[in-house]
Amino acid sequence: MRLAYKSDDDAPVSGEASPAPVRVSARLERLEAESVYILRELSGFARPALLFSGGKDSAVLLHLAIKAFAPQKAPFKLLHIDTGHNFPEVLAFRDTRARQTGLQLIVRDVEDSIRRGSVRIGPDGSRNAAQAVTLLEAQQEFEFDALIGGARRDEERARAKERVFSHRDAFGAWRPRAQRPELWGLFNRHIGVGEHMRVFPLSNWTEADVWAYIIQEQIELPSLYYAHEREVVRRDGFLFPVTSLTPAENGATSERIVVRFRTVGDITCTCPVESEAGSAEQVLAETLIATVSERGATRMDDRANSAAMERRKVEGYF
Repeated sequence: MRLAYKSDDDAPVSGEASPAPVRVSARLERLEAESVYILRELSGFARPALLFSGGKDSAVLLHLAIKAFAPQKAPFKLLHIDTGHNFPEVLAFRDTRARQTGLQLIVRDVEDSIRRGSVRIGPDGSRNAAQAVTLLEAQQEFEFDALIGGARRDEERARAKERVFSHRDAFGAWRPRAQRPELWGLFNRHIGVGEHMRVFPLSNWTEADVWAYIIQEQIELPSLYYAHEREVVRRDGFLFPVTSLTPAENGATSERIVVRFRTVGDITCTCPVESEAGSAEQVLAETLIATVSERGATRMDDRANSAAMERRKVEGYF
């Protein structure tokens, strides 16, 4: 399928004629080259790790990393912080993909942090924010000096402030005012003792770009990203999935409808959307006309407070 679309950076200068819409392949070629350049810039780090959860963005990022260093093996370990509340289909995909690449997969569990007493779970039971503590513990355990993730600037307003190379202090904390300019693609790689970088090669990609690249590169994903029938409860504008972790509340009416997930995070705070899109091409077509970001449409913890993501990032969230 060949779709044409325009992005903000394709807008014409005042007085110029509007250019023809950019074809997917042309835009993706530019984005891919930028991401590959960023990944190769990590050669200056001694112990980098790529955050791989099995979600669509991390699947695209892993594909790019392999492509960037082929025919050699990508010089990264894979790291996943498991909340213990992940969808089984996603974990199965994570393990299969790691075996296929031959890269070492390190998994660290929020449950272990709870047992150590370094994490306390709030009354809502969500472990999503608690990942920040377990991530920092893993970073210190393995002395990772760079953690590479698939976050994009279009996901949420706090992420839009993020640099490609985002400095984190010895406590894993992000300081918005400490972010350095990245003019002409020159990235700050300096870190002090105990500090590390969070690196985001997909910063300039959009959700539509990710899906277009999945189509172009034929990247496999967990089945949850495509239309399937699921039991849900409608509440507060969300479709709450009914699972063993999130049973229907007393008096709540559940129904079975066809849905798909735009993002696959902690089960306790991630909701699907109604959709008949059973292929990547159909998902892309829906994405191009979506008016709400994927996190705004599916993540309860982000909608609860407009500053929720920025607060968590300051505390060390990825």
